[in-house]
Amino acid sequence: MSILEGCEGSTKTPVLEERTCPQCGEIIEVFTMRGRITEDAECECGYVLKAEEQYDPAMLERKGEEA
Repeated sequence: MSILEGCEGSTKTPVLEERTCPQCGEIIEVFTMRGRITEDAECECGYVLKAEEQYDPAMLERKGEEA
């Protein structure tokens, strides 16, 4: 199936990246998509890197109009 997706499919595939824990400085491996963390990752010291919320700009515009 990935052959049929071509270049467009590459943005939908999570990438394993290394991030530095801000609390202890250890390296934490996290899955990202377009630079955003896709799932929570916990360091050995207990610090948790939270998944970053994906948002749709059009949805934010609709919420602003409703208010």
